Amino acid sequence: MGRSPRRPDARDLHGVVLLDKPAGLSSNQAMQRVRRALNARKAGHTGNLDVAATGLLPICLGEATKFSGQLLDADKVYRAHVQFGVTTRTGDAEGEVVETRPVEGLEAPRLLAEMARLTGPIEQVPPMYSALKKNGQPLYALARAGKVVERTPRRVTIFRFELLSLNATAAEVEVACSKGTYIRTLAEDLGAALGCGAHLTALRRLASGPFRLEDAHTVEAIEAACLAGTGDGCVLPVDTAVSVLPALEVSDTEAEALRHGRPVRPGGPGSPAADVGEQVRIYGPGVRFLGLGECAPDGQLLPRRIVNLME
Repeated sequence: MGRSPRRPDARDLHGVVLLDKPAGLSSNQAMQRVRRALNARKAGHTGNLDVAATGLLPICLGEATKFSGQLLDADKVYRAHVQFGVTTRTGDAEGEVVETRPVEGLEAPRLLAEMARLTGPIEQVPPMYSALKKNGQPLYALARAGKVVERTPRRVTIFRFELLSLNATAAEVEVACSKGTYIRTLAEDLGAALGCGAHLTALRRLASGPFRLEDAHTVEAIEAACLAGTGDGCVLPVDTAVSVLPALEVSDTEAEALRHGRPVRPGGPGSPAADVGEQVRIYGPGVRFLGLGECAPDGQLLPRRIVNLME
């Protein structure tokens, strides 16, 4: 969540803004500009993009921040430029060069074969220059102090690893992957497999869960819309953050019980809303979004994340 001072007249604004983050801003800096432009009281982004990276950054406002976790856990799609023959300390173009090697015989069949070996469930060692913490300290802070610590490999899934273009020493690729995947590490692993080393020179996020980059707004466009009085048009409804989940409508009586933290049995005994343990979007009459519920083994619907939206 952002911690910068709020204006006393800040609004309780609820929803999701799809931002096309520019290079040169951290995810938090970009989120704060959007929050200030919209004069929103509360905001949070849904997963860091490196300062040099660009692309889709969903920003949750107000009650939508309750569902940031769903977007953090969502699958992602990236487009990346990989430079072969050069490794850097950070795995991207921001770090100092560690080693330079000749790039020989870099042809599509060989590259595609190594990309295929890195597709599917794989183990990744998180990079030292990352926001993960070790004993309460971010790894990047330890790395800047010249320290290297042991990191536990993480299992991620590369759903699709596609070659878009190739020249003698560089390639453009597109990657669809699970949460927690480091594209810098994927580029480094590809370079290591080829024996020449590699680093990432550009990264752009194209998709996150149900959201696509083509629907996003630049910071400047959002700020201009706010100055014109049309900024709220950039804010999607709260429930778009969980639109991939099945939906269930409940009665007024059931909605009131759920809002007070009590389970209900929609549809009567023996008619669970979905599979046991599955989360669902809950709507009251008139398609009023209430939040998320979970289906219990006895057929009851348990309130899990209920929103407090003004009617």
